[in-house]
Amino acid sequence: ASFPTGVVSVADDDEVLDFFAPFIAGFIMQDVDVDKAIRVDWRKVCRALGRREESYPGHLLFSSPEVMVAFTQHATTLPEVTAQVPLVKGDKTVKNQEARLHRPASIMRPTEVQHVQQCVRWALKHGVGLTVVGGGHSGHCLWPNVVSVDMDAFDQVHVLTAGDDGGDSSSDSGILVVAEAGCKTGDIVRKTMAAGVIVPLGARPSVGAGLWLQGGIGHLARLHGLACDAIVGAVVVSVDSSQVLCVGSVPSRYQPAGAIRPKNESDLLWAMKGAGTNFGIVVSVIFKSYAAPSYLTRNCVVPLSDNLEARLRLSDFDNLVARRLHRNCSADAYLYGDVGQLHLGVTMFESSTTVHDFATPTPPPPPVGAIWGLEDDFKVVDSVSLFETEMYLSQMHGGHGGGKTSSFKRCLFLKHIGETNVADRLVTAVETRPSPLCYLHLLQGGGAVADVAADATAFGCRDWDFACVITGVWTRDQDGTEAAQSAVQWVYNVAEDLLSLSSGVYGADLGPDPRDAALAAKAFGPNRPRLARLKHNLDPRNVLAYACPLPKAPMEQKLIVLVTGDCGAGKDHCADVWVSVFTSCTHKCLTARVVSISDAIKREYAAATGADLSRLLCDRAYKEQHRPALTTFFQGQARERPRLPEEHFLNVVYGAVDVDVLLITGMRDEAPVTALSHLVPDSRLLEVHVQASKQTRQIRRGCNSGDDGDGDVNLRALDYCPSLIFDNDTIGNEAPKRFAEQCLLPFVHDDLQRLAHMVRQVPDFPRLGFEFRHVLGISQQPGGLALCTSLLQTSFTGDWAKVDAVACCEAGGFVYASALTSRVEVPLVMIREAGKLPPPTVSVIKPSSHISSLTSSNSGEKRIEMERDVITRGASVVVVDDVLSTGETLCAVLQLLDEAGVGADDVSIMVVAEFPLKRGRELLRQRGFGRTNIQSLLIFGGS
Repeated sequence: ASFPTGVVSVADDDEVLDFFAPFIAGFIMQDVDVDKAIRVDWRKVCRALGRREESYPGHLLFSSPEVMVAFTQHATTLPEVTAQVPLVKGDKTVKNQEARLHRPASIMRPTEVQHVQQCVRWALKHGVGLTVVGGGHSGHCLWPNVVSVDMDAFDQVHVLTAGDDGGDSSSDSGILVVAEAGCKTGDIVRKTMAAGVIVPLGARPSVGAGLWLQGGIGHLARLHGLACDAIVGAVVVSVDSSQVLCVGSVPSRYQPAGAIRPKNESDLLWAMKGAGTNFGIVVSVIFKSYAAPSYLTRNCVVPLSDNLEARLRLSDFDNLVARRLHRNCSADAYLYGDVGQLHLGVTMFESSTTVHDFATPTPPPPPVGAIWGLEDDFKVVDSVSLFETEMYLSQMHGGHGGGKTSSFKRCLFLKHIGETNVADRLVTAVETRPSPLCYLHLLQGGGAVADVAADATAFGCRDWDFACVITGVWTRDQDGTEAAQSAVQWVYNVAEDLLSLSSGVYGADLGPDPRDAALAAKAFGPNRPRLARLKHNLDPRNVLAYACPLPKAPMEQKLIVLVTGDCGAGKDHCADVWVSVFTSCTHKCLTARVVSISDAIKREYAAATGADLSRLLCDRAYKEQHRPALTTFFQGQARERPRLPEEHFLNVVYGAVDVDVLLITGMRDEAPVTALSHLVPDSRLLEVHVQASKQTRQIRRGCNSGDDGDGDVNLRALDYCPSLIFDNDTIGNEAPKRFAEQCLLPFVHDDLQRLAHMVRQVPDFPRLGFEFRHVLGISQQPGGLALCTSLLQTSFTGDWAKVDAVACCEAGGFVYASALTSRVEVPLVMIREAGKLPPPTVSVIKPSSHISSLTSSNSGEKRIEMERDVITRGASVVVVDDVLSTGETLCAVLQLLDEAGVGADDVSIMVVAEFPLKRGRELLRQRGFGRTNIQSLLIFGGS
């Protein structure tokens, strides 16, 4: 366990210090006379070294950033691995000052893949972790009392032309680059430039594989994407089995002997592209490449007279410079202090594969040149020389290069840095820096970075304008001192202040420091749940425990309840009662929490307008007073950021990964289960719509009888069907408690888990790369069909006595619907392919289902039909099917029922399993069936 911010408080009293000092020294003098003299000196030392704070009067405070280590029976097993794998000779020097202060148990230096495998086998045998050293920039590449695997010997770069021993032509240039895990960015750039190509890596020549695998933001990112986006393959040593794995495009010449293709190859390759340090020890990475450009760089530094000018200049930089640039251009900004004055430094980078483009440089667009003075100060450089143009290396504070300083960094992703609430915090951050050398570095994003869908790679934070690198700097001779600790704490303080305004956090810097936990919760965007599952599967014994923290994979499926309704309906009160029902559940130990999704927009509103945030969150009357303005503010933000509701929803979910049941209030989305379920495909998402009479709502809100208020946005009839509706006109807890016990607790019952475990997973069926869920196989399990039909019967939110018929479509629906009708004693209506039922019939066209489209060579449209007079017009019908995936089959069934005179409002749908990623509910709503009630027993991620 690590305690980087640990503090010991001791009373400034002679007697107390006489006990404290020997304890710290670990020694007691046996000679009484000598002991008395020593104690006097030790008191003086304690008072000299301890600090005093007003909040702790009469006490001495000592920083104690220590690590607690448990010595087990495996603590003496190191010789087993050192006998098989070479050690680093002498002291290992790494770039990161934090890591330099750590004392690892040993540093192995494997020279062949088998050595890496032996390290993993040793770790698995004894249940210990490993760290991996690439470029040495990570603060956790070395960790106290942990064995490190230094990949320095794997330092080869190979450039392959199209067709060269397994190279493919999938890259734009037709050239692949194989980079071993010990290579540095500079090594790759120099080797690829000689071949006329480039890989879009980061901006520092000494960084290693940890950067490529976790992102990699460079000056070509807007044109070609992140470094991890260029990854097309990798060779990895599994930390589950110690096997050598090849994933993606790995040229045959570079596939180690005995390497295999894992069954979950596509998942592992996906994870390599943004979170690769968490899932195996990477031996080599295969990149696609692009034509090597030349660069034109422009620099300027603007002194800032005061905070107002700083805000204005940041706004100008954001709106007049950055937003006007083409994709082949990017702009960096540095906000720093020098000689007692704030400065804003700007560097513009323009790339071109045609050198003569820069013979007569195109001036920056007006008024950029006039305002910023960027016309004349330019250089033309290649990809190697580009490293030396970074402003922090040569211009800021006399230059940060040359090993004269140490630094500590954390990076957050920001949008709209020119807005007042963001710019103010950036300026305040620099003003409060503990060392004159600390600064903020803003790297421009957008372009190709944002073109990649958030869930297409593990790097899920895509919607940002700038990566804000908060950089604490101190002189090298201050390493390990209070000055260094103050700079580190400043970085964390600024990160915490900006976190609520950010659109994500860069995971590359984050590690096991407890202060990183809050930042890690916003790394990887919507991909954290999937990454948690992969971590559980690919590194089940947590060998790579010191990489960017991922949430623990939940043992069972999370239940997310969206509590909606009009203002004054009592949503918050109901949610609180329902949480107490879940947490006091006797048959199951559950954790539950209520979170208001509107808190995020309230924070942004308060920051922008100066409203009192604490009163917005807790004072109903104050909140009602601001509601019209708050609504207008939210609508304005949503126009600028169309995915704002999704961002807020995911942030709430990611912030509650440790609970079994999450209740979310403050939702304003139309049909929220339809709109949001695909974002959390491994969780069960429900909506409970709380309603109350107009009079009750007015009383609760303190309105006059003629005042409907400004917040009743849902008074009109809903044009969709919520999962559940709760009438909340009574006073007290009994009614909501009874509702939770009857309607909500069944969703966490063990019977649903038993049913889920009966669904067999079949990899690579019906095609390679797919994972099939054999839902119909439930009926082949002992007691499976009886359990499933029992759950279908008891889970139905309607009244079976009022149901006129159960309809089902062949073939999956027949299995469960026929068993169900025998229980509820309702007629069964079979829907079949055209030509299989006697006339007269009603028929409609049915597109192929998802599975049929994958398996059948003839996957065109077919017709389905039902007997014409088997259902009377206006009858109440329950449609039962095995699966809801794309929704095409159920749409056709509903259209068929409509042809027979049964409207969508008279139909309920019950399915055994739903796959939210395929967005079947959305298709049903688009086709006009949004008011049809849909229930599913099981929820499965994947497609």
